[in-house]
Amino acid sequence: MDTKYIFVTGGVVSSLGKGIISASLACLLKARGYRVTIQKFDPYINIDPGTLNPYEHGECYVTVDGHEADLDLGHYERFTNVNTTKANNVTTGRIYQSVIDKERRGDYLGKTVQIIPHITDEIKRNIMLLGNTGNFDFIITEIGGTIGDIESLPFIESVRQLRWELGQDSLCIHLTYVPYLHAAKELKTKPTQHSVKLLQEAGVQPDILVLRTEQDIPADMRHKIARFCNVSPDAVVQSIDCSSIYEVPVMMHTQHLDEIVLRKTGIIPKGEPHMEPWMQFLDKMHKATETVNIALVGKYVELQDAYKSINEALFHAATHCDHKLNLTSIHSEKITPENVGELLDGMDGVIVAPGFGQRGVEGKLTALEWCRNNDVPTFGICLGMQCMVIEFARNVLGLKDANSTEMNPSTKDNVIDLMEEQKNLSNLGGTMRLGAYECRLKPGSTAARAYGTTHITERHRHRFEFNNAYRKRFEDAGMKCVGENPSAQLVEVVEIPGKRWWVGTQYHPEYSSTVLNPHPLFNSFIKAAIAFKQEKAKENHSENKN
Repeated sequence: MDTKYIFVTGGVVSSLGKGIISASLACLLKARGYRVTIQKFDPYINIDPGTLNPYEHGECYVTVDGHEADLDLGHYERFTNVNTTKANNVTTGRIYQSVIDKERRGDYLGKTVQIIPHITDEIKRNIMLLGNTGNFDFIITEIGGTIGDIESLPFIESVRQLRWELGQDSLCIHLTYVPYLHAAKELKTKPTQHSVKLLQEAGVQPDILVLRTEQDIPADMRHKIARFCNVSPDAVVQSIDCSSIYEVPVMMHTQHLDEIVLRKTGIIPKGEPHMEPWMQFLDKMHKATETVNIALVGKYVELQDAYKSINEALFHAATHCDHKLNLTSIHSEKITPENVGELLDGMDGVIVAPGFGQRGVEGKLTALEWCRNNDVPTFGICLGMQCMVIEFARNVLGLKDANSTEMNPSTKDNVIDLMEEQKNLSNLGGTMRLGAYECRLKPGSTAARAYGTTHITERHRHRFEFNNAYRKRFEDAGMKCVGENPSAQLVEVVEIPGKRWWVGTQYHPEYSSTVLNPHPLFNSFIKAAIAFKQEKAKENHSENKN
């Protein structure tokens, strides 16, 4: 069959959940046996999110081919088990850069370069790129921003042109907001009507409306919206608040969103989507009664999306282990030697988050020293792993000045140092070690047992590395380097075998965790935390008995 293109736009306000709706639809279509992928087009002028502050943009997600991408790509992968690449996330900055590069080369033969056709043609080329591979039956394209934003106009114009060119092989889903006014005790449809009107003024008629709401929208109100927006009544569905984002695919299926999409693209729906594994995950999630208490130590913990992939990977693993996740976020800047015990006592496991820069590092080191001394299951990721190394160097090896040259360029003991190939680079954009790299694990190590293999591939996002000049001293003192890149001999995983569970990874395992395939390291960490909790409960029971 010809590739079908589904465009997802949003109106009224941002953060309605276009990414979750796109991922949920992809999940349903994939469960029906179709080959599906999702791409995100963002209207900001940055080339990619790699240099964006988490306070502005949340987490930066990394694809297997080393592209720094929007965090929605994490949702896409978690819902579909399909890896994304650079082609799945395109910004206005990349579009304009490509067009300007072509103009400089003379590709336009001296013509005036304009928004139409040159920018819109480049947008259309990128939209169609994945479809041209022949690997997918459906390409879902999420257009970032809100209809009416000036920066989104070239993308909406490109969608208008493609809708005309593709005919029945394309459709538009418009996600909008139906607010409930508590004072009037009424749902209001006017914002949706105005949002659709703006989209229509740009030349795009939505085929399906998804109404984001906190209250159930009566059938007669949905019919009213359909009538005013030129949409068939059966193509108006609601997206009401759920207790978990992982319930959204099921909610969309109960309203026949996948069937509506198939019919509107000329396909007769047959049977039901194969959702049994997904339903088993939801069943575990709903039935879990025991709780595992995990502390996440980082410097962006007040931001909901700064550690999105870590939060979700922990949730996947806890659910897989039949437990509820009780995640406590602790700001590393607020941790001191005086309060660390109070903050971390009672935790079944501690995860030390990645990041960049000096801020909050001393708090992470204090937390790690307390966890190591009290033998609490501890997981360090990227900078978290580097902090494990620094803390061990200072407090076990006696190297009191030990540090990363990122934090202190003049440190006498640079146990973490800049990669040689990075030392002469000044441009921050895209200069890190990015994407998937091989790692060989030592047989019998905690990591190897977790993975069930000694040969793995994981994604990276960093510039600084473990300094191999100190490797023997660390290993002689009890911290083992159990994972390394086979070609560069760079240390990827450190462990302290004598502890309950003490693992640091230079890579980011959280990027690979999905609903149907929770990451093995997170599974192992959560199991260790549960075992520690049970051990403490037995000790408390024995003490009370005595």
